[in-house]
Amino acid sequence: MSKTKLNKYYSRLHSFVLSETLKEKLEKVIVITAIVSFLIHLAIIGLIDFDFIDFGEYDGNLIISPISAIYTPFSIILIYEVYLLVFYLPKSITIYIGKQYEIITLILIRKIFYDLSNLEFSSDWFSIEADIQFTIDLISTLVLFFLIFQFYRLNSKNKAEKEKITDKTKSHIKVKHVFATILVPTIVFLALFSFGDWFYDTLTGSDYSSTSIKTVNTIFFDDFFTVLILIDVLLLLFSFLQTEEFSRVIRNSGFVISTILIKLSFSADNIINTILIIVAVSFGVLILYIYNQYFKLNKTLKA
Repeated sequence: MSKTKLNKYYSRLHSFVLSETLKEKLEKVIVITAIVSFLIHLAIIGLIDFDFIDFGEYDGNLIISPISAIYTPFSIILIYEVYLLVFYLPKSITIYIGKQYEIITLILIRKIFYDLSNLEFSSDWFSIEADIQFTIDLISTLVLFFLIFQFYRLNSKNKAEKEKITDKTKSHIKVKHVFATILVPTIVFLALFSFGDWFYDTLTGSDYSSTSIKTVNTIFFDDFFTVLILIDVLLLLFSFLQTEEFSRVIRNSGFVISTILIKLSFSADNIINTILIIVAVSFGVLILYIYNQYFKLNKTLKA
């Protein structure tokens, strides 16, 4: 295949997957799909409660309460958030990282809806593991929401730097466009493979380990963040061609570390999982804060 044809196919793919039109259409499809999936999940729970269907010995992590049905539409919304992450990759590295933080926070919120269906009201609240986990997840969500707010606030303070577009910057933006274009079909394939593999294990398995909440939470996203680490490392290496500024290199390196910590959180249990997520986002916020202060200092010294 000639280079001209490859460029032509790439241009078509790029124009399609990263277009505003697709983003708007996908948003509508996701909302409708989320509503329909929520109603279907509720219907299944209702049919089980009225003994119209029976899952045998399976006690069901996600079919024990109507509240747990909220887990399904949140999973659909997360798919759209993944697309937005890729969509903003060529536009801003900080917004791209911010979207990673939004995704992991939404995963935690999704888990809270599962926790709600397992609450046991007791005078001795902190003696019940499920209740303790719910309390930790609830507080952690508030902390993460605040940290993400600070991250975007810090990002908005550095507009002056973003306006400086050089030839090297243009080349780096092109590289990010290429990564984003390749990432979209990669994510689609990864999602289909992950959900297909989980669904097959669920149907053929006898111990239902694939339906545990920890396993369900890590479907696709564990592998997805592995892909993001590879992308972040490649972006870090390409950034050396764009700039030799120590502060920017440290910032980008810090963002890679933050993504790795998020990835590690999927293999941790309960409170360690939550701590790793908070540490990851806190580290990213601190890195951006110090980077902004470094930028102001350099500006003052050059004045």
